[in-house]
Formats: sequence, C-alpha cells, structure tokens
Amino acid sequence: MTAQRRALPAYQIDAFASRAFQGNPAAVVPLEAWLSDSAMQAIAMENNLSETAFFVSEGEGFRLRWFTPGAEVDLCGHATLATAHLLFDVLGYERDQIAFETRSGRLTVVRQGDGYAMDFPASSLRPHQRSLDLNEALGAAPVELWDGTYAMAVFKSAEEIIALKPNYEALSNLNWWGVIATAPGEDCDFVSRFFAPAKSIPEDPVTGSAHCLTAPYWAEKLGKTSLKARQLSKRGGEVGCKVLGDRVELSGKAVLFLEGTIFLPKEI
Repeated sequence: MTAQRRALPAYQIDAFASRAFQGNPAAVVPLEAWLSDSAMQAIAMENNLSETAFFVSEGEGFRLRWFTPGAEVDLCGHATLATAHLLFDVLGYERDQIAFETRSGRLTVVRQGDGYAMDFPASSLRPHQRSLDLNEALGAAPVELWDGTYAMAVFKSAEEIIALKPNYEALSNLNWWGVIATAPGEDCDFVSRFFAPAKSIPEDPVTGSAHCLTAPYWAEKLGKTSLKARQLSKRGGEVGCKVLGDRVELSGKAVLFLEGTIFLPKEI
C-alpha cells in the first residue's frame, strides 16, 4: 500500500445459506469511523452486490448502515445476518446478543443453533387496487395486490412464481421501488421472489426485509405464527419466520465466502 490510498478490511458472506454459492451474498465492511456517504455509495457500487453493509462500534453495540449499488436503504435482512455472522464467527464477538442501531430502529441478533435469529419490525399492508401496469411489468396478474414498504402481489401457486418473467424496465417505472411476488408453498408455508430494479437490483436472491411483510400476511392466512419460507431465486434461500405481534423473528444461516482488502484513493 502506498501513501496515496487507505486500506479497509472487507468480507463477502452468503446469507440465508448453509454453504457457499447459495442464499444472498452481502459485502460487510467494518469501520473505525464513518466514511462519507459518497464513499460508502461508491464502494457499494464497486462491489455490485445487492447490499454492502458498513458498521461502527457504538455504545455496547453497533451502528449499521446498508447500501445497494444505487442507494442507501432503511432495512436489509440478509446484510444484517451477514454482519452478525462476521462479528460472532470471524471477529470473535463474545456476548450472546448483538444490538444494531439502524434507520429502522434497534435490531438484535442472537445465535440459534448453527444459525441466527434476528428481531425485526413487522411491516403493515393495505389492500391496493389491481394495477395493469404491475401486471404487465410482472408478466402475470396476481389474485391480490397489497401496498406497504413494497408492493406485494399474491399468486395462487409456487409454479406461477417460478414462471414469472418480469420486465425490469417497466418495474423500475412503477410507484414502488420494490415488488414482492408470493404464493403458498408446496414443501414450505410460502414462497416468494423480490424485484427492485429501481435500486439497481433486478432480482434479489433472498430478501429478509420482504419477509417483514410476507410473514405477517401468511401467518394470518394460514393461522400459524411460525412459518418456513423459501425464496425462489436462481440461488435460492430459506428463511425461518416467527410473527410476534408487531415484530418478526427471521432466522437463517450464513457462510463466509471471501476475505480481502479495499484500497481507497486518498481523496475519498
């Protein structure tokens, strides 16, 4: 390293996965002090993963932020899981619970067997009038449409979810920056796919935050509070869900894939 650049440790972790090449890869960058927003956004764009997480020590826990290649976001499940895995299994964090302060309030993560359980806020949904624009963008018409943090389009079967061939340009022009397509599962309680081309994520492999909407919906629909969910992306991933009033416990595993160094130009 020369005097013209700074070095930062960086990790890539597959979240909601029991082995590498599954689940959703997230980059995690530990910081001693915050970089500028533009520097973190540039790193996320360079990583070109659906999320890059940055964290700094704060009080007895950590402050955590998430960036897609296109923008900072308010909530990200898989990058939170990846950060917890890094702290617990790589960096030697010794307490039983990690508390993250975020744009969505305090999120806590605890070990659960060989995985982790995350305490997230549940998201509310409102029935929405059917949208021809959404139907055309997804290439199919859902039986129900709900409005919340994201649009949630409900279909009859997992086969319909698998068969979707979205028009990403059309999706990026909708009022919602993220769209969930979900249906009852065959060997699980429910399945989903998630699209966010407006945030530079055509299809996200496994989306923790989407389950803050889908889990309460399917919990009420199925009459149960503990559910097993599967995201039907090409990589695939499994998410355990437990609905606890206005909170949702999301659980899953994670695997370290890559450890390296980011070299920043001196002027950033």
